[in-house]
Amino acid sequence: MNISVLDRFLKYVSVDSQSDADSSAVPSTPGQTALARMLAAELEELGAHAELDEASGIVYASIPSNVDRQVPVIGWVAHVDTAPGVSGSGVKPRIVRSYDGGDIILDREQGIVLSPSVFPELGRYAGQDLVVTDGTTLLGADDKAGVAEIMDMAASFLLHPERPHGEIRIAFTPDEEIGRGADSFDVARFGADFAYTVDGGAVGEIEYENFNAASAVVTVRGTSIHPGSAKGRMLNACLVLMEFQGMLPVFQNPAFTEGYEGFYHLDSLRGDVEQAAGEYLIRDHGKEEFERKKEFMRECAALLNRKYGEGTVRVEVKDSYYNMKEKILPHMHLVEHARRAMKAVGVQPEIIPVRGGTDGARLSFMGLPCPNLCAGGHNFHGRYEYVPVQSLEKISAILQEIVSGYARYGLEPPAAEKQE
Repeated sequence: MNISVLDRFLKYVSVDSQSDADSSAVPSTPGQTALARMLAAELEELGAHAELDEASGIVYASIPSNVDRQVPVIGWVAHVDTAPGVSGSGVKPRIVRSYDGGDIILDREQGIVLSPSVFPELGRYAGQDLVVTDGTTLLGADDKAGVAEIMDMAASFLLHPERPHGEIRIAFTPDEEIGRGADSFDVARFGADFAYTVDGGAVGEIEYENFNAASAVVTVRGTSIHPGSAKGRMLNACLVLMEFQGMLPVFQNPAFTEGYEGFYHLDSLRGDVEQAAGEYLIRDHGKEEFERKKEFMRECAALLNRKYGEGTVRVEVKDSYYNMKEKILPHMHLVEHARRAMKAVGVQPEIIPVRGGTDGARLSFMGLPCPNLCAGGHNFHGRYEYVPVQSLEKISAILQEIVSGYARYGLEPPAAEKQE
């Protein structure tokens, strides 16, 4: 017997599956394994072939084709972990029925209010049902909404075998929020020709461009001397790090950028007079601009080393992931099928650039073209997170229509249904 996509979502968010960047375990937390086992068991019960790879924590599942012609094998990917920044333990979701467009009190005692004056996109959901938090934890729509929608899509075909579909592959990954989601992903074992991650925002979003991303650690070596006799001798590492930060373009930081605009983000800093370190994120959609940002940080360090002495400032840069656009452009049927499916179920598609990255970006460079689709949630990673119930339902319908579309049309949907 099938259950609703909402019931699935509420069940999954009850499992504490936050990832932990300080853990070397795989997955990084036991809650992720618990949720993965639950999902594998549910898929098996529905009639899919599913197994949990104990070494990686990834669930791989397959649903055989029921059509007698060659159809592309389409894969679906979502991650089971939630972000570590705000507690994901003891999530207590609440459903606001027929939202009236005003403030939603999440926690009266602490004065935590979800308000359209702060989050104006709330207004578009007046009259709909919203799943919200109780103000003390995140909700987990990132990405348990995607998990629930994929599971609901799978159930719709497994429980209704009369509906034509090609072979369907499903994977649920751990530790996406800490950048390890695709580390152990076995593309050959997954066996899909193409795939989608379901890990985006508002219903209707299609994303096949993302940031090029790198991390940088800036380390400053200073000289500590008693302040009373420091003249001409002390070199305060903290002040040099502040000087380095002051050399970066003021308006190229996340607080002043949007759309395709890249940034430098000082993510953390620590230090004292003797040594200081800052951890940075470097982001840009354009490859040339991305490379220029990395080089500019090195130039800033070189200038400070000329000023204070060689070896004072060290910059270590490590690339994280790249813009998947170049890998998707040869396979734009993925975007066209998503557009067609959305229009078929009454959703207006909107192509937007991802101001971040997805497992799909890394998978695309591993040989599996994999754009990202909406999961329906808003205000991810915090206590103001919410997801409209109607978005959960619509996105499940979109996924089903994409699968049906590939079975019906093959790689290319009808030209008349394509969008400019």
